[in-house]
Amino acid sequence: MKTVKVLEKGDKVTGEEMDKNDLLECINHMVERTMQMDLTWDWPCGVAYYGISKAYEATKNEKYLTLMKERIDELIQLGLPTWNVNTCAMGHSLITLYEATGDTRYWDIVLSKLAYLQKDALRFGDGVLQHTVSSKNDFPEQAWADTLFMAAFFLLRVGIKLQDQTVIEDALNQYYWHIQYLQNQETGLWYHGYNNIEKNHMSGFYWGRANAWAAYTMSQVGRILPECYLYPKYMEIAGSLSEQLSAIKLLQTENGLWRTILDDQESYEEVSASCGIAAAMAVSGNPLHQKYIAKALLGVRKNISDHGKVRNVSAGTAVMKDRHGYREITKEWIQGWGQGLALTFFAEIL
Repeated sequence: MKTVKVLEKGDKVTGEEMDKNDLLECINHMVERTMQMDLTWDWPCGVAYYGISKAYEATKNEKYLTLMKERIDELIQLGLPTWNVNTCAMGHSLITLYEATGDTRYWDIVLSKLAYLQKDALRFGDGVLQHTVSSKNDFPEQAWADTLFMAAFFLLRVGIKLQDQTVIEDALNQYYWHIQYLQNQETGLWYHGYNNIEKNHMSGFYWGRANAWAAYTMSQVGRILPECYLYPKYMEIAGSLSEQLSAIKLLQTENGLWRTILDDQESYEEVSASCGIAAAMAVSGNPLHQKYIAKALLGVRKNISDHGKVRNVSAGTAVMKDRHGYREITKEWIQGWGQGLALTFFAEIL
């Protein structure tokens, strides 16, 4: 799939393209900086190491796999936490390690996460996974877009690997109901969360990273699900993604980024959301999106330091009470999800 031209050595750079060697060097710095972080077994690490997994797959650089394996082995030895929706995000890198090494220790942990999601995870309505960040009932009967990356996409990957239709259908059911609960069909954009008890979207904002979680994970379904067109719920996903991307492209800033509240001109530009959205466009492969991807690539690159730190990434964000709450979330510090989504975007460009 062609998205944006990445130049080979010796080609002339016009400003609309990016040198491939620079891209590879940038990925390398990001991986190294990510591995310097003291990430433990939770969703920041899960997203970060997903990005490293994608970098490994795109570059075939064995160093990335080795670094990730050594750290995950250390975390396993230190002891695994209690599962919740967010800790299931680590399952993505475990799938990669199992596929690359054949070590069944990683697959056994994957299966334990699957068992948790199938049997113990809190659900509501038509089997919808409630978003959880601990062993407690954190957000009663709330659906968050974050769950699609942390759990639904993971379920889909495992179901496909097991060739288990029950697991695949469960994953697609998560996508289906999150679309019903969170996407505004009038605008095509996604709300951050939905409260099934109160039947509302709480503060009701189009949070940028929520739209990134939705767009990127939906883009993956058609890529990895064999004969996806034979699943009725896939057609719902494809339609949802198409409407979302056609709306969201119009909200890209002059700098090639998207804001932390997408339609709020006073909200800051946020790089992790921008990476997830642009990566979804790259995966989806619509030629009309190439100019938006190219613009995002240059915009994101300007936000990566020489030492591989992805800048201007918002900190962990609950469903905030008001617009001010989203605007005031700090973006000063390195975050695992910023590193991971930037690596994912650059890997898709490669």
